Amino acid sequence: MAGETMRFRNPAGHAGLLHNLVSLVNTLAGFLESRIGLFAKESKTALVHVLVLVACLAAAAVLGLFGYVFLLATAIAGLAHALHVSWIKITLGAAVLHFVLAFVCVLIARSRMKKSMFEVTALELKKDREWLKNLDKKNRSTN
Repeated sequence: MAGETMRFRNPAGHAGLLHNLVSLVNTLAGFLESRIGLFAKESKTALVHVLVLVACLAAAAVLGLFGYVFLLATAIAGLAHALHVSWIKITLGAAVLHFVLAFVCVLIARSRMKKSMFEVTALELKKDREWLKNLDKKNRSTN
C-alpha cells in the first residue's frame, strides 16, 4: 500500500481540459459569429440611413444655393423695378420657394439623425448582460 500511487483525479471532468478548452473556443467563436452577422445586417440598414442623410443635406445645400441665386436675382430685379420693370415678384417667389424646400430637407435630415441605428444589436447585448447577471445570481445561490 505504501508503494501504490494515488489515483489521478481529473478536475476538469470526464472530457478533459483540452476538450473543455476546445469547446469554450468553439462556443466563443459561435457567439462572435452571431454578433458579427447581426452587426453586418444592421450595417446595411445604417448605410442606407447615412445615405438618406447625405442626400437630404446635399439637396438642402443645392436648394439653399438656388435660393441665394434667386435672392440676388431679386435684388437685381428690384433695381429693374426701380426702373419700372415688374418681375421682382416672380424672382422673390422663386427664392422663397427654394428656401422653404431647403428648410424641409434640413428638417427631414434632422429627424433621421435622431433615429437610432443599431437598435437590434443593442437590445441583444442588453439581453445578454441580463442573462449573465441572472446566471451569476444562480451560481451564487447554488454554492
